Amino acid sequence: MKNFCSTLRAGGVAVALMTTILAPPYASRMAMAEDKASTSSSLNDVRARAVQFLKLTQSADGTWTTANVPGITALCLTSLLQNGVPADDPVVARGLKFLTELVRDNGGIYHPQSNHRNYETSISVLALSVANSDGRYDTMIRNADKFLRGLQWDEDEEQKPEDPGYGGAGYGGHQRPDLSNTQFLLEALKTAGAKADDPAIQKALTFVSRCQNLETEHNNTPFAAKINDGGFYYTPAAGGTSQAGANPDGGLRSYASMTYAGLKSMIYAGVRQDDPRVKAALVWITKHYSLKDNPGMGKQGLYYYYHTFAKTLSVLEIDELKDATGKSHNWRAELVTTLAQHQKPNGSWINEADRWYEGDPNLVSAYALLALSHCEAAATVK
Repeated sequence: MKNFCSTLRAGGVAVALMTTILAPPYASRMAMAEDKASTSSSLNDVRARAVQFLKLTQSADGTWTTANVPGITALCLTSLLQNGVPADDPVVARGLKFLTELVRDNGGIYHPQSNHRNYETSISVLALSVANSDGRYDTMIRNADKFLRGLQWDEDEEQKPEDPGYGGAGYGGHQRPDLSNTQFLLEALKTAGAKADDPAIQKALTFVSRCQNLETEHNNTPFAAKINDGGFYYTPAAGGTSQAGANPDGGLRSYASMTYAGLKSMIYAGVRQDDPRVKAALVWITKHYSLKDNPGMGKQGLYYYYHTFAKTLSVLEIDELKDATGKSHNWRAELVTTLAQHQKPNGSWINEADRWYEGDPNLVSAYALLALSHCEAAATVK
């Protein structure tokens, strides 16, 4: 810098050279600062309007959409709590009261006629845990943990380790296990305090590994080598199913929401990032980076994908992700921008491809808020 300064005093040509050398980095830093400030402002605005929407659509009994499907209420509560709404806020307090009244003698938290006992209990554990700063829900969470462990497909369900459903979880009861419900089970167990070496977590890893299109020592299912692209699908159990469909040879197609769910689940189970399973999954998400759709599924399950995408990349501590062309993406900033573009004037979102209840603005808005809760670092990512 000393040499540049002495040259600067010598004449105009040097001044021009100095400007050429210093201006682009300075301009770049200014542009980055402006982008970060803009993203932060957008995040706060989008989040505030979504929070206000959910506060206005809650029913008098503390539920959202319907009391018969408490999973929606639990997701709405979790999304509000994770976006700064305190547990003593009247809206949140009503919702929490509703959930606590669903607690069963067996420790589960679900509607009495529910066929989704694992799903509803798992999401309720997440909501109660975020609201549990004073420990008031400790006993409920502990009992729910025991209940969830009893739903896992293992020896108690007369499953053998070699069975394709072993270690997984379904909606509840004896419904066949799938990766979506298994990831919620893992989230709940981890939130309740389970470590990576917990037997239930490791059993779940057995199932998760078999949902991956990758032939390894951990996956000897008939589907493992047919596509072999490192992505994940819905379930290898009961003959195998992918919501993205199958190839003529029976290969089950990978899709993004399950690939991120599988990847996150493996990290929870202590699988290292240099493990072939994780490396193959990372290659898949690099090849299929998109916020325009749920790769492999189009618009179906788009908002479920957004929240799983954001949670997984946060767990992996990835700030920027390169796509197949080598382009680097600040995924947080891009996700905030995408959600801002699709937010309705009343603060909600809706998916026109309304499969899996994504025509319900309460559920979709909860997914969007959950995704936004992992975008807080958007304004500080380098």
